[in-house]
Amino acid sequence: MGMKIYVVKFGGNAIRGKADLLRLSAEVAELIRNGIKIVLVHGGGPEISDEMEKRGLIPRKVAGLRVTDDAALGVAEEVLLSLNRGVVDALTESDVVAVGLPGYLCTLCRKKEPYTVTENGEETTVDLGLVGEVADVNSDTIYDLLNSGVTPVIYPIGADEKGNRLNINADTMAAGIAAGIDCEELITITDVPGIMTDVGDPSSKLDSVSLETIDGLIGAGIISGGMIPKVEACRGALNAGVRAVRMVNGKDPRSIITDIMKGVPHGTIITK
Repeated sequence: MGMKIYVVKFGGNAIRGKADLLRLSAEVAELIRNGIKIVLVHGGGPEISDEMEKRGLIPRKVAGLRVTDDAALGVAEEVLLSLNRGVVDALTESDVVAVGLPGYLCTLCRKKEPYTVTENGEETTVDLGLVGEVADVNSDTIYDLLNSGVTPVIYPIGADEKGNRLNINADTMAAGIAAGIDCEELITITDVPGIMTDVGDPSSKLDSVSLETIDGLIGAGIISGGMIPKVEACRGALNAGVRAVRMVNGKDPRSIITDIMKGVPHGTIITK
């Protein structure tokens, strides 16, 4: 394609509120001025949980992933659409031409089949309900926008071939999109400095790590909880052909993503 494309994923734990969004938007603007194309994918986990609680709906999670029924899907769609508008507004303020779109306009998803997880030594079968994974990406839709100088801002509501809406984990959506287009790197903005061998000690951050090392860290219980779906999404992306996935800290006051392009070691880079 000749375009240098980065897929950047963020969510409510890492980037929340106007100030965070404007900081991210300013960086995106700088990268675009330097000829880099960005595809943004965002989630809204904390905001969705808050809104469900307000409406008396009990958020249910299994192994770090949200179980979704019709009511939860409705809330997720509403909250994500509202967050999406906020992201597009912040980008517009930074003179970035952006368009918000749901995942179902550029991907085809399918419902995630029930699967078995082991939690606390107990095996259980999990059916996440109306939760999907990315089956296919309509890369032309994304390339057309990028070629027109438009930055796509995608929120992770997908649909299957019958048009049934599905809630997609934002990391899963970002990994699926990154795998379906020709991109340099998938950058996930989190609320931690990267992968650390000692969660309480930022200096234990790994600059680079392979999937094999990650397996060892999961086995040893060093990578656990909500970090597992994050690294599993990275694994999926790498196995599907993404060259590298980088985890960076959205709370870093210096620079979230521009440093990476300047070759400053930032976050943890994960490769096969």
